[in-house]
Amino acid sequence: MMELHGPAQALLVLSLAAAFGLALGQVKLGGVKLGVGGVLFAGLALGHFGLTLDPTMLAFAREFGLVLFVYAIGVTVGPGFFQAFQKDGMALNLMAAAVVVLGSLLAVAVHLWGGVELPAALGLLSGAVTNTPSLAAGQEVLAQLGVAGAVQGQAYAVAYPFGIVGILASMMILRLAFRQNPAKAAADFDRARAAGQEHLETVNVEIRNPAVVGVRLRDLDELKEMGVVLSRVLHDGSQHVVHADDVLAEGDVVLAVGPASRLPRLNRLLGPVAAIDLKAMDSADVIWERQVVTRSEVLGKTLGQLNLRGTHGVVVSRVNRGGHELVPDSGLKLQFGDMLTVVGAPGAMPLVAGIIGNRSKALLETQMTSIFIGIALGMLLGSLPILLPGLPSSIKLGLAGGPLVVAILLSRLGHVGRVVWFMPPAANHLMRDLGIALFLAAVGVKSGHGFVDTLVHGPGLSWMAWGVLITLAPLVLVALAGTLLTRVNYLTMCGLLAGSMTDPPALAFAQGLAPSEAPILSYATVYPLVMVLRVVAPQVIALALWAV
Repeated sequence: MMELHGPAQALLVLSLAAAFGLALGQVKLGGVKLGVGGVLFAGLALGHFGLTLDPTMLAFAREFGLVLFVYAIGVTVGPGFFQAFQKDGMALNLMAAAVVVLGSLLAVAVHLWGGVELPAALGLLSGAVTNTPSLAAGQEVLAQLGVAGAVQGQAYAVAYPFGIVGILASMMILRLAFRQNPAKAAADFDRARAAGQEHLETVNVEIRNPAVVGVRLRDLDELKEMGVVLSRVLHDGSQHVVHADDVLAEGDVVLAVGPASRLPRLNRLLGPVAAIDLKAMDSADVIWERQVVTRSEVLGKTLGQLNLRGTHGVVVSRVNRGGHELVPDSGLKLQFGDMLTVVGAPGAMPLVAGIIGNRSKALLETQMTSIFIGIALGMLLGSLPILLPGLPSSIKLGLAGGPLVVAILLSRLGHVGRVVWFMPPAANHLMRDLGIALFLAAVGVKSGHGFVDTLVHGPGLSWMAWGVLITLAPLVLVALAGTLLTRVNYLTMCGLLAGSMTDPPALAFAQGLAPSEAPILSYATVYPLVMVLRVVAPQVIALALWAV
């Protein structure tokens, strides 16, 4: 047997496992790919054939990879975490939580009445739901209890393949049970979404209401309540930026931006839609630019505090934040990366850029200081004992939970002083993929020794059967009951099922059923809560059952 020691050898083995595993993950079997899960099986193969690592190096690689992965996940889901519980999101999250709870109860039953040892039961739970942070949390709590966790990784690997296939099977069962048409579901979703969303629209309004002629804009209280922004006005043949002291004259044309549902009210107040478009008219006095907020000094300040209209004579007509357009009222607090549509004189644009930053390259720069501060805070939070009623001892969020929770909170917060909690998407993907590849490679190499013997001559086949039950039963029960009770859109339910297992391949399959954003939106809605529950569940189960 080959004995490998030291950092160079460890990196060699882990790199081989990651390289071969990622290549294996791209191979399609029945239209389904293992994805990053292929790294686990490559690591199992290397471990089976005798490649071993120094235990300290192996533990460091596993835990370091885990921290990178969960922290990047937290940064991704943090901004929308709390919004996920609003409106329809509450029902979706309750159904996803039910999948987690039912699967956890089945794992408990498998241990208590199925004769499966606790580490293997926790491994089956993690593998059956294809959730790697859950595996890590289970291994960590077992280590705290002084229990060897190698068998947990083997059980995880046995249950993992059907964990992916089972999600797809549940989608097909739901489709057959209710005779669902994915194309029709996509069309229904698009109609419902269009009816429930308010988009910002631009309209040119001609002043014709005698009641407002001769009135200063600052005195039109009804205009302030509408949430509509007036950016420019055409008066006596020339354009200028709207000012609060402007007096409206009959025949003036103003350019307004606001939610579509409020614009008819604006027409009733001021006048009809004008026959001309101020944006299409050439004007040397008024231009517009899109500028991005990157200067730390303005983060957290409101547009009213900046008073760009009063100091530089410009109007912010739109704010785009993460793809969503916001009405720029005076109370809106600026965040890093906000894209402002600024209307004003050409000479004012450089001055506004100097205030808000407008440095597009900053969106591509990784804030390394904030990453390391966040990881350090995550380590501290993960080490704090948490007492839960009914458990014999405290639990810890650990390496899997601490960085995740901290990343969610910090990315939601946005910034603290000059420290910005922002990570470019490319950097986030790199950090996440590197972390999960390191973790799975280390787990695979450690669990590879004895894996084949366990599968062929040991309890591997019975583990596989239990894994199928833990995968399929919660998904099918929640899918059928949820559809009957809530009449949720089929594609939305498919995204929910994929999100309840935090499984990207299943999401890709759901998106391939019909061209629609429904699956990814419901996936993103339930993902944050499910990820937290998946991390906490094995810790609660281990501590509760260890005392039994």
